[in-house]
Amino acid sequence: MDTSSTGLHARFLRGLARSERGVALHLGEQRIDYARLHDLALLWGGALVDAGARTVGVLADKGITAYAGVLAGLYAGATVVPLRPDFPAARTAQMVQAAGVDAIVADARGLAQCPRVLAGRRATVLAPGAEGATAAVVRPHFSRALAAPLSVSPEDTAYVLFTSGSTGRPKGVRISHGATDHYFGLLDARYDFTPDDVFSQTFDLNFDCAMFDLFCAWGAGAPAVVPPRAAYRALPEFVADRGVTVWFSTPSAVDLVRRTGGLRPGALSGLRWSFFAGEALNVRDAADWRAASSSTVENLYGPTELTITVAGYRWDDVETPRIAVNGVVPIGEVHAGHDHLLLGEHDVAAPEEPGAEGELCVAGPQLTPGYLDPADERGRFLDRGGRRYYRTGDRVRRLDDGVLAYLGRLDSQVQVLGWRVELTEVEHALRACGVHDAVALGVASDAGTELFVFYTGPTRPVIELVRALREVLPEGVIPRHYRNVAEFPLNSNRKIDRKALAAEAADLLSPVPVG
Repeated sequence: MDTSSTGLHARFLRGLARSERGVALHLGEQRIDYARLHDLALLWGGALVDAGARTVGVLADKGITAYAGVLAGLYAGATVVPLRPDFPAARTAQMVQAAGVDAIVADARGLAQCPRVLAGRRATVLAPGAEGATAAVVRPHFSRALAAPLSVSPEDTAYVLFTSGSTGRPKGVRISHGATDHYFGLLDARYDFTPDDVFSQTFDLNFDCAMFDLFCAWGAGAPAVVPPRAAYRALPEFVADRGVTVWFSTPSAVDLVRRTGGLRPGALSGLRWSFFAGEALNVRDAADWRAASSSTVENLYGPTELTITVAGYRWDDVETPRIAVNGVVPIGEVHAGHDHLLLGEHDVAAPEEPGAEGELCVAGPQLTPGYLDPADERGRFLDRGGRRYYRTGDRVRRLDDGVLAYLGRLDSQVQVLGWRVELTEVEHALRACGVHDAVALGVASDAGTELFVFYTGPTRPVIELVRALREVLPEGVIPRHYRNVAEFPLNSNRKIDRKALAAEAADLLSPVPVG
């Protein structure tokens, strides 16, 4: 049976060939080797094929069921939809409906959610090992296990991930096997991963960067280690104990490790590679991580619609701080095989020369074939010169040698009393004034849009912050409101939850009713 070299599951088969008895997953004190995970995926995949499953939701916490469920869905030639049992059931039900999920692999927690998530929808439920499973739950049988993964074509959808939509409902993004094949082929050429490496697996499976964690590790025949939340309180000890050599997380993790004393020089010396994505990576965080690890640090960039990451920049201790814009590490060069352009005002392409700025648009083999609902595509794609580009909504500036600097989201510019304010510039200025980190927001109030700052680190008198900012910012750009917090709230993808901060700022600025 043709297992298709372009299928995403082929990454795992390559790791199996390299490290059949090696560890594929390390979860807490539990380890599972490649051969055992392969057998589970064949067994569960057989049950999914028997049920005629074409779209498999994986409704499980980060455990064996979740990882084997993802692989089983791929082995069955189905589209995989990672779901989280801790999400509101009504929201998950929207995703199940939108994706046309006809089978669910669930752990005990996910199984308890199934009645509300399915909401009467007919679907096969596979809950291996779940206690108290009802007669409606399918049990896999060894006699029906797959002999090998089913074949897929490059155009087939490997997985669907949901992003927040402007309409308030989640948008389903389709990612093809051909897109992942191109992506991981580029990574194979760029990095020297081997079976001796040990990868962190920090991202939840509904976040596209988790695919980097898993399929880079599995493609190399190396283990992926899932850090428990408590690991961040003593990360150097965790990294040393598990032998982690490849780290990947959002930049928010850096400040968390710093606050627990884990960024001492040499504290993370076991790391060879360190990757960050999902948020802007500031120079201070990257420099401190480098000092703690001496690893090669890369800032990766890419929206879900462009398959995990589509640009990358390798940190240089001397050059990067010199060229960084607003204290943010560049996002680097767009991946080979892709075209990109910068759109300025009135959708006119900016010149291809250093200093040009605009919205980044990318076309190429990593581009999604589209959203589940075609209505969501309105305004998100651009046809130029016979090519279809994705409009990222991110503003960038061309530097030298094809490197791009991240300036912020299109909506990160706000108007305050006639001033056009770059929020990233304000945040950079605050960090230069000595706060640990800062989030600047434009918040609507009775007086119009006002700048509100949340910052971490020791509490500073407002007059002291204002005086320091006046040295580097025009008067009209200086925020009026400041609030010290112990840490920033994080959303489900462990990015700074700016919506939660904006809501808090709006509440603080709202007048208190009298009487």
